Amino acid sequence: QVQLVESGGGLVQAGGSLRLSCAASGLTFISYAMGWFRQAPGKEREFVARISRSGGNTYYADSVKGRFTISRDNAKNTVYLQMNSLKPEDTAVYYCAADRGLSIVFTAARYDYWGQGTQVTVSS
Repeated sequence: QVQLVESGGGLVQAGGSLRLSCAASGLTFISYAMGWFRQAPGKEREFVARISRSGGNTYYADSVKGRFTISRDNAKNTVYLQMNSLKPEDTAVYYCAADRGLSIVFTAARYDYWGQGTQVTVSS
């Protein structure tokens, strides 16, 4: 079955960096656009970043633009999220998700598969 497994979360001070990874299995990775979402306590899950199948196109939420970078390695079936200049408001559980559709979407409900999430905590 399809599995998306995130790793790399943790506790970091404001201004620091983390790199999240999401390893995919059970699907034809290159057939899926990939996204990162996050959910803070008491809030809805929100879009963070998206990358196209080839990796040639990326999209970001305004709140992370210029600080976060999404990338993928199709040979390793893995998508990454490099997070720099972290802020306390970036604290959340981060999820990777796979989208087999052809449209560019930023809504969580439009994604087909999800990982279990990894906690990122940024202290002030």
